[in-house]
Amino acid sequence: MTRRLAQVAKKVGVSEATVSRVLNGKPGVSDSTRQAVLSALDVLGYERPTQLRGERARLVGLVLPELQNPIFPAFAEVIGGALAQLGLTPVLCTQTKGGVSEADYVELLLQQQVSGVVFAGGLYAQADAPHDHYRELADRNIPVVLVNAAIEHLGFPCVSCDDAVAVEQAWRHLDSLGHERIGLVLGPGDHMPSGRKLAAARALAPDLPDERVARAMFSLEGGQAAATRLLDQGVTGIICASDPLALGAVRAARRKGLSVPGEISVVGYDDSAFMNCTEPPLTTVRQPIEAMGRAAVELLNAQIGGSSVTPEELLFEPELVVRGSTAQAPRG
Repeated sequence: MTRRLAQVAKKVGVSEATVSRVLNGKPGVSDSTRQAVLSALDVLGYERPTQLRGERARLVGLVLPELQNPIFPAFAEVIGGALAQLGLTPVLCTQTKGGVSEADYVELLLQQQVSGVVFAGGLYAQADAPHDHYRELADRNIPVVLVNAAIEHLGFPCVSCDDAVAVEQAWRHLDSLGHERIGLVLGPGDHMPSGRKLAAARALAPDLPDERVARAMFSLEGGQAAATRLLDQGVTGIICASDPLALGAVRAARRKGLSVPGEISVVGYDDSAFMNCTEPPLTTVRQPIEAMGRAAVELLNAQIGGSSVTPEELLFEPELVVRGSTAQAPRG
């Protein structure tokens, strides 16, 4: 019993006396602290006291596609912290290649009777991916919030960075530096945020040829392969749909003996961790992760509390961060 009190107290960040008061149903504890203690019991695998077992676990699933791209751990940190402040305990679910799928995680979360689910960068953004697990969540009235653009008709509230504004900022920056042959490295063809970025680029440059738009899987290697194709087309400026793609583009230029930014300028997207430490430091478009993550949690908590939330998309403004990977276009 003493060990259980100590573990739960450490998990929640309160005294053992506070945990004891919660477990014995005594007054003098705030509702958020009480819920945090009960959530900690669930996470640590302890049974709740008999009189408290009727309450639903205040666990929230946080489903991410990967952790290699630093943007996802950043979202996890913000969202997890905001959930904890509300007495909700995040359950991190990260997909692995050939391992547990998003649908598998949803099934596990439903078995745990989660109070809600936040998805950040998932299959909801891909038109050709399976979406049955989202419909199951909707059918069971489980509160859900999506982070960054989703396909239509899912019916969940969404918190997104404005992809169109991001491309406008990057494109105008390269244009101001004299770049006339600008190419794009985007995600797969059915990826909604990439589709929005392409639409914004075509609005700015209606004559943008198809061969200056390269598709890739979201990885450094994917970015390198796609950027190599663009460099063969003679582009001098490359706008990428993520920072790892942009780092791949820098590597592609170097493999061809081209200097960045002397001969090739590269712009990333996200401003994830350590992009100011790369060589050269990466010019990128920053997502407002803190504001987006907190908004997602607010929307989820409102639903958990019984409030109706309209399935609209909240658009957040990105910010161009100019560093060392962009410069004046080469002459001639």
